[in-house]
Amino acid sequence: MAELLCTENLCRQFGGVMATNRVCFSVDTRGLRSIIGPNGAGKTTFINIVTGKIGASSGKIFFKGQDITNKPTHELVKMGICRTFQINSIFENLSVFENLRIARQAQKGGSLRIFSSKQSLRAVTEDTWALVERFGLKDLAARPAKNLAYGDQRVLEVAIALSGDPKILFLDEPTAGMSPAETRQISKLIKELANEICVVLVEHDMDMVMSISDRITVLQYGCTIAEGTPEEIRNNQQVREAYLGKEE
Repeated sequence: MAELLCTENLCRQFGGVMATNRVCFSVDTRGLRSIIGPNGAGKTTFINIVTGKIGASSGKIFFKGQDITNKPTHELVKMGICRTFQINSIFENLSVFENLRIARQAQKGGSLRIFSSKQSLRAVTEDTWALVERFGLKDLAARPAKNLAYGDQRVLEVAIALSGDPKILFLDEPTAGMSPAETRQISKLIKELANEICVVLVEHDMDMVMSISDRITVLQYGCTIAEGTPEEIRNNQQVREAYLGKEE
């Protein structure tokens, strides 16, 4: 598969702390890549840089061969680089359907002019219902988002991100606060998405990571210390030490 996105010696410094330290990272057009590491390893900082939330101190980011370093988030979204956050980012007082319709409308043109014709309205409505169906939200479509179970809110957030037709989707701890049943539900959904697009997952649930990832990147103190298949990472001594400490 062709390389979709890569970083070259990506760095981000906060004062005297190098939160991201010369990270070289690449992903293909499909598949599931997980980024793991102890607390403070720089995982969220890294995806914040790549998705335009914060700037890089040095290094480069390339998407489809184009230098996108320090481009603003709205430009990256238009290119197909989307993400979710650790904290839900939905319109709580709007229904599930309206959350998705607004997101789809923004992807189509970003203004109310899209509704200047019945054909445009029909297309957005049909796309929205397709998302509702795909993510198993049909029975909840009219319900205000604030009244959803937490797991359903996270599913809605992923659906909103998918409404933008991303080429790559970054998910930041999507299972945080979920029950085991909710975790299994969203794990299955994420794995299915990775058959169509590139999904990059930041996650602390190691059982989930090991069961659904194609490849795993491990960060510690902002540096990449290992990369490989789940089996390779599971047996990597440096990764064990990063999580458990060195044996005396």
